[in-house]
Amino acid sequence: MKRQLQTASMFLRKKCRYGARKLQFLLLLLMLGFMLLMVTMLNPPPSNQGKEGTFQPVEFSLREGYRVDFAETQEMLETQEESQQYYPLDGLSPFISLREDELIVAVVSPTGKRNHSKARKGYRVLRQPSRRPEPRAEGAPQPQLLPLPLPAAGAAVQGPLGLETHGFNEALSERLSLRRDLPEVRHPLCLQQEYDSSLPTASVVICFHDEAWSTLLRTLHSIMDTAPKASLKDIILVDDLSQQGPLKSALSEYISKLDGVKLIRSNKRLGVIRGRMLGAARATGDVLIFMDSHCECQKGWLEPLLARLSSNRNSVVSPVIDVIDWKTFQYYHSVGLHRGVFDWKLDFHWEPVPEHEEKVRQSPISPIRSPVVAGAVVAMDRHYFQNTGAYDSDMTMWGAENLELSIRTWLCGGSVEIIPCSRVGHVYRNHFPHAFSYEEAIVRNKIRIAETWLGSFKENFYKHDTMAFLISKAEKPDCSERLQLQKRLGCRNFQWFVSNVYPELSQIEDTPGFSGKLYNTGIGFCADYRPGRAIAEGSIELSPCSDSLTQHFEYNSMKEIRFRSAPLFCFDVRHGKVIPQNCTKETDNRQQHWDVQENGMIVHVLSGKCIEAVKSEEGKDLFLCACNKNANQVWRFERSHGLHQR
Repeated sequence: MKRQLQTASMFLRKKCRYGARKLQFLLLLLMLGFMLLMVTMLNPPPSNQGKEGTFQPVEFSLREGYRVDFAETQEMLETQEESQQYYPLDGLSPFISLREDELIVAVVSPTGKRNHSKARKGYRVLRQPSRRPEPRAEGAPQPQLLPLPLPAAGAAVQGPLGLETHGFNEALSERLSLRRDLPEVRHPLCLQQEYDSSLPTASVVICFHDEAWSTLLRTLHSIMDTAPKASLKDIILVDDLSQQGPLKSALSEYISKLDGVKLIRSNKRLGVIRGRMLGAARATGDVLIFMDSHCECQKGWLEPLLARLSSNRNSVVSPVIDVIDWKTFQYYHSVGLHRGVFDWKLDFHWEPVPEHEEKVRQSPISPIRSPVVAGAVVAMDRHYFQNTGAYDSDMTMWGAENLELSIRTWLCGGSVEIIPCSRVGHVYRNHFPHAFSYEEAIVRNKIRIAETWLGSFKENFYKHDTMAFLISKAEKPDCSERLQLQKRLGCRNFQWFVSNVYPELSQIEDTPGFSGKLYNTGIGFCADYRPGRAIAEGSIELSPCSDSLTQHFEYNSMKEIRFRSAPLFCFDVRHGKVIPQNCTKETDNRQQHWDVQENGMIVHVLSGKCIEAVKSEEGKDLFLCACNKNANQVWRFERSHGLHQR
């Protein structure tokens, strides 16, 4: 018994000794970890030492006066403290050369916080680890591109189609190929054109904010797959402070594998106008092409633009803008040619090319003189753009910049044209997402146009836009810099524009009640455009009223009722039913002519019958019936909100 007790005692002493050693060992590891942490915190690794892999800021200072040399392009970045103020920067030093696998990040120096006049702002180059693939052997397969990063399991999805976020069917877009073939829709004469091998080079600038991954990359690949390599100098993506996860590191990784593509990231929200100017400052091509981030290019879209600009550098040119349906992503092309115009509210519209303009064109593929161009895709000589004032740097976010650019070009000795052999599809949103809605900013941009370029005609604008009138009375914008530019360039007055470029503007009547939602007083619903797989399958039905772009219609001076969501479609009639059809150019085609009367009746000019809302088992449709003034034949245009779009 005694021997057993001695054995147990020795075992316990041995166990305690080993336990104490184990505890001491753990304490020692903890102390070493703590010491390493303290050393790291007290001695951080050096940052800005000019070594490979570190940030290299290029600083520049402000200088007095307005400069028009392209090497010193104006650019805007916000300071850290005043997030709503933008300050034009003059004297931008040339940027250091970039390899294709380097990214640009816009940065703001802390020294610019207190004194804006001495703010130092610049860029940093984010040098990616060398991810560029080795040169491929002939016949080797293409490198695998990165797919869209999928959300984590259980992550919330905003809406079944992504309409709330983007205004189009994002779910369908993600299922489509990033590199799809578009139908050939060019005029046969376009296919016979041969272009000089010495065409100028182009830089394509795409500014985006929280764009859908699929539409952004489809735009990018569409450009790369259709533009001749010798003509495409570079593509510059300007990330306007996107918040969506895939547009951060995943996009940087994706872009690093593409030749000729650069990515600029702004550290503050700039808006499309200033974002485009930021990209233009980094462009190196002879020609600047600004493009929205939800487009698809047809084959042969670039060469006609470059050829026209090579022969006429004082031009602003645009391709024919076709429609990519927001819901089906089907490509719709316009059979007839259209030009861009605007009304006294400075709202942009499409209209058929008038007869007097058709007569001066030498062939069906000759350039079309256009009072204004759309903002979706626009091209011009890089130096001409800068030397004539670029975009108005005091315009905010986006909206009406295409009108300012077009009007200024015409008044200051240039021309604005649409090139029929160049075609680019554009996704017209179902509605404009809340994150992109800047109604007041757009009105303020229009006020700047009126105060700078319209002269005495600005009273017509204020007469048609009450909100603009009230804002202008409360606070007059400072347009002194643009007025000096106007004087220095020797620009004509707006009367010349009305007389020589767009005489139809003086004939536009005041019809503020004939635009918006088309509300039926009998049923209490609104007309709604439902696109189909083909034009003939589209329909006009009655649905609960909303601010959807598909419920916005416009009645113009040509007696047409046009669709805002499909600008080239008009109300037409087939077998007594009101349907959407391509708007015709014939001025005597009364099949698409309507008389909107003060009592709310909409009379079909050709038949003399009225549009009536008819209920049936299949739904609520619009038919022509004998006019009898019943409630289902009474319509009212109601104002729609937030319908500006890109």
